[in-house]
Amino acid sequence: MQQLMKQAQKMQQQMAAAQAQLAEAELTGTAGGGLVTVTVSGAGDVKSVKIDPKVVDPEDVETLEDLVLAAVRNANEASRQLTEEKMGPVTGGMGGMGLPGF
Repeated sequence: MQQLMKQAQKMQQQMAAAQAQLAEAELTGTAGGGLVTVTVSGAGDVKSVKIDPKVVDPEDVETLEDLVLAAVRNANEASRQLTEEKMGPVTGGMGGMGLPGF
């Protein structure tokens, strides 16, 4: 039982370290060949949106909306991949056990 508690503490420390790394990470998603760029944190919070003036057309707002959405999705996918990369080694050894809070 004591060994199990030590393993749980070690896993909790590794998870906290991985979460801290994710919080500090910034990932970028783009669309339209870089016309729209979105930066998110590793936790998925949107930090910035940059739009090239060339893509701003009052007659075609839908294209700009689509590009922003695509860039956000691209950035979120990068964030998800980083999360899997950082958290996978910590949670991968659980074999589907599913500890509460993890």
